[in-house]
Amino acid sequence: MQRPAPQDFRRVLSSMCTEPHPAARDAAERFLATNPGDPATYRRVAELEDRAVSLLGEVAGLSDPHGYVTSGGTEANVQAVRAARNRARDRDGADLSRTYNVVAPESVHFSVHKAADVLGVELRTVPVDDEHRADADAVRAAADGDTALVVGVAGTTEYGRVDPIPALAEAAREVGALVHVDAAWGGFALPFTDFAWNFDHADVDTMTIDPHKLGRAAVPAGGFLARERETMDALAVDTPYLETTSQATLTGTRSGAGVASAAAAMEALWPDGYRREFESSMADARWLARAFEARGFDAASPELPLVAARLPEDLFGSLREAGWRISRTAGGDLRVVCMPHVTRETLSAFLADLDAPA
Repeated sequence: MQRPAPQDFRRVLSSMCTEPHPAARDAAERFLATNPGDPATYRRVAELEDRAVSLLGEVAGLSDPHGYVTSGGTEANVQAVRAARNRARDRDGADLSRTYNVVAPESVHFSVHKAADVLGVELRTVPVDDEHRADADAVRAAADGDTALVVGVAGTTEYGRVDPIPALAEAAREVGALVHVDAAWGGFALPFTDFAWNFDHADVDTMTIDPHKLGRAAVPAGGFLARERETMDALAVDTPYLETTSQATLTGTRSGAGVASAAAAMEALWPDGYRREFESSMADARWLARAFEARGFDAASPELPLVAARLPEDLFGSLREAGWRISRTAGGDLRVVCMPHVTRETLSAFLADLDAPA
């Protein structure tokens, strides 16, 4: 029986994951059988997780970070909502019947909707502006004394936009809420831009930042960061049968491969390797946006290496039939994510199929 082949990335234009860096792939293979959920037993991978969190802090502007390597952005976003709800309860002395809310732009990742559903909080989504960024005034109007968390996105999944994080943080503080930044995809690109997005730029409490996206680690390797130890304490539960006495993670058994891979990728690439990859991908994104405009298709000017353009439905369908892995935004625009595996040669081949007669 022929062994199944892994995903071929050559025609994948919609994914926010990519080929792992060779060092990350090697580290993942070496730590396949380890479980950072039991750090007293798997001490070496626990040390690597400490190193990974420290490096994530460097990327995100936090000198003394708390956190851990998650299964991905969804888990980190759920944990941010959970921590904020729990801290609000502790602050207010509230019983379990009180319903808190989370305020976020309508561009927020669908994982925050999952978090609200699972955790029993109200999610209040507010409109974005004409450039697909959060409207800080709308966030301020929606927040109140029951708001536990305000969420901003630094690198939206549909348009690659960066919300005005400092303004959102100010709105959150006015009602005593915590601030979460979802930089799952954008976090490894934003250090090389002029955007204000991280812990050093604003009064941010928690952040999602994923090594298995632009960080070039193997899947699964997400990241959850917190400014204060109290945030992790708000997530902790007792673990009586383990050598360690408590656990703040959402899952118990976790991927040692992901932890080791994240540490190895960041050791190999931070900061200069990530800078080179960002500059190359950003140049490709701008080139592709100009190519769409030259063909008469409206394209949003890219701020991060993601291009959104308005293509007719039949053309989109023909490109899918030609084998291109592409997707649409909720508003119907084509989105192309210029990940490291998406080369100029790949984009040229894509445009050649776009130009081919029907």
